Amino acid sequence: MFGLFLSAELQGVTELGPTLPYEFSFKIECNSCHEVHENWVTMNAQDKSDISGSRGDANFVFKCRFCKRESSATLTETGKTLNADDKKPAEILQIDCRGLELKEFRADGDFQCKGESGTPFKEMDLSEGEWFDYDEKNSEEVSVTDVKWDIKRV
Repeated sequence: MFGLFLSAELQGVTELGPTLPYEFSFKIECNSCHEVHENWVTMNAQDKSDISGSRGDANFVFKCRFCKRESSATLTETGKTLNADDKKPAEILQIDCRGLELKEFRADGDFQCKGESGTPFKEMDLSEGEWFDYDEKNSEEVSVTDVKWDIKRV
């Protein structure tokens, strides 16, 4: 089981997290032949695919083009968000991987947060590792900077 963790410096905002449903993009490695897939792969918690030779399904099923082994991943969105007073990274996703390992995450979807005034900010782009806006209710600049992603075994 892997966890996707988010940490960032929040200024004037709280509750930072992905806009659901979210397409999570990862670089993956086959556990059998250790080949890293050259393309980014996307997965989300709403998609379901059958696993060959099994009664089960997963959110992502992948057949390695080198060793021909089938791998799968099942996502569990934790519903957690990063808050301004968090002292440690927030685990926003858990991924049960069978036959593959997650190597890297790319934030290429929309995120959302709330301003300290309660103003919602949607369709935030964190692909550059930072975001800036203005909260009209508080007459203050708001920002998310120093965005870091970490994939850990949990």
